[in-house]
Amino acid sequence: MDIISLPVEYHDSDIDGKFRLVAIASQRAKELSMGAKPKVETKTRKVTSISIEEAISGKLDFVTGEEAIAAREAASTFDYRKMVEERRRLAAGEDLTELEKDLKVYLHERETLDKKAFDELFGEKKEEESEEPEETEE
Repeated sequence: MDIISLPVEYHDSDIDGKFRLVAIASQRAKELSMGAKPKVETKTRKVTSISIEEAISGKLDFVTGEEAIAAREAASTFDYRKMVEERRRLAAGEDLTELEKDLKVYLHERETLDKKAFDELFGEKKEEESEEPEETEE
């Protein structure tokens, strides 16, 4: 199949409607655009055409009904940010921990310098105030 022309013919036993076909193909097109390998041999280069061909040929797995609802709930509770951070740490290895150590040292030195500057600014005023004799009213 060189060019996908609509209407696309598919087996009703595999895919239960056009909406399902579009949903499956769109998710697969996202995967293909992120670098996934096509599951069918094709001459087309567009990820949307490839994903429709894969869906029609039955190469894609999908769930419907109660299984789909359970999978959606499981996906919504999954913390992708945490997974990405863990993978970054694993990929960086020791470099990240060394960077964190350097950053802590830098922040500690900066706090110390800021504290010294604060003491120098306001410490002198306190000393000057304490050196002046107190006037008493007679």
